Amino acid sequence: MTVTIENLRDRVRGPVITETDQRYDDVRKVNNAMIDRRPWVVVQCANAGDVMAAVDFARANRLDVAVRGGGHSVPGFGTCDDGVVIDLSAMRGVRVDPVRRTARVEGGATWGDLDAATHAFGLATTGGIISTTGVGGLTLGGGIGYLSRRLGLSADNLVSADVVTADGTMRLVGEDSEEDLFWAIRGGGGNFGVVTSFEFRLSPVADIYGGPMFFDLDRAGDVLRFFREFIAEAPEEFGGFPGFHLAPPLPFIPQNRHGLPHQLLVTCWTGDVREGERVIGRLREVAPVVAEHVGVMPYPLLNSAFDALVPPGLQHYWKASFVRELTDEAIEAHITYGARVPSVNTAVHIYPINGACHRVGQDETAFAYRDANFASVIAGMWPDPADNEANIAWVRDFYAATAPHAEPGGYINFMAGDDQERIKANYRQNYERLAAIKRSYDPDNLFHLNQNIRPGMARAA
Repeated sequence: MTVTIENLRDRVRGPVITETDQRYDDVRKVNNAMIDRRPWVVVQCANAGDVMAAVDFARANRLDVAVRGGGHSVPGFGTCDDGVVIDLSAMRGVRVDPVRRTARVEGGATWGDLDAATHAFGLATTGGIISTTGVGGLTLGGGIGYLSRRLGLSADNLVSADVVTADGTMRLVGEDSEEDLFWAIRGGGGNFGVVTSFEFRLSPVADIYGGPMFFDLDRAGDVLRFFREFIAEAPEEFGGFPGFHLAPPLPFIPQNRHGLPHQLLVTCWTGDVREGERVIGRLREVAPVVAEHVGVMPYPLLNSAFDALVPPGLQHYWKASFVRELTDEAIEAHITYGARVPSVNTAVHIYPINGACHRVGQDETAFAYRDANFASVIAGMWPDPADNEANIAWVRDFYAATAPHAEPGGYINFMAGDDQERIKANYRQNYERLAAIKRSYDPDNLFHLNQNIRPGMARAA
């Protein structure tokens, strides 16, 4: 080896863990229990300097590099066999500037970390749906959540970032610095380096009005057809979404409904409460509500409401699509397979991404599907590996039934490990520019454990 583990330990402040360490089996785990890999070394970075050293070590020794933030990557991109895991989970600091309405967030922070810090000032930015998700992974893939229709994607609210590229150099990127790289990391995933900190624009969001509403499955068609028309004109303060779930054993749900499939609407209103009551009241008129837990609550409470359904250690297999129009045929396919949701952990969600998301041009960031109205996900999650074959088949069959009514590409944060052949479709007209930027910053494809954009060919002089 060109650079030894001892050399690496001399350069970094955080722990450097190999298979001889008692903690090795714990630190190599990721959330998806289907993934069982044995890295050569896990570097639990304490700061950006540690990241730079870990990148140098991997490059010098021609080792694979996996970057782990929240550890939620469904394909298990946060770990690898016989390579280097750059673990950012100890880098979780958040500093809020309430005057400028910005937050500087370290690369290992979760959305729960960011929400807690910004909520103290009555501020927020677009996060995801699960608060234990890493800020980094979600943002680099675009970032869809409750606030997308009002504020745009997480990436649309990114002001600047610190990025360690494949040569081990730290770069400050933003609108006026390394503009191509800044463009690429807003939707291009982890292809271009390790982001050690993000600076976000914040907006006033404190308490919201909303929560989950469950409907009988036999009224799912009515609910989805109404939602399709409703969301096209709904005020941007509304950020909810429909889906299919087995009813969990929660106190507000009748006991005889526990474990049965239902049509779900999760509602979120960030404007005036009385107006929110009126808008969400329209949803109750579509069909009888079986159960609901709707009211005024802090935004972070809604953004963590589903955390208990997604603990570490589940089996995961997901598929995703972008959708322009939720056709009647697509709705029927959703109902057919939504009735067969295999576990209480599994989630089928149809996220609206119109509103503010549409006010950004298709070539202004790497995220290309600015004309899509929905991002759908079939998030198969279950506890028992014995169910893997049957449940993976359900996800694939569900996807196959809905794909003819969707766009060729999907949201990369929801993609499975076997979706690499869709990478060009995911980026459409932006792919060639991304490949050229990849060649500039990572010509040897050091950062390839992701939905990989391969370095473009050099142009002739």
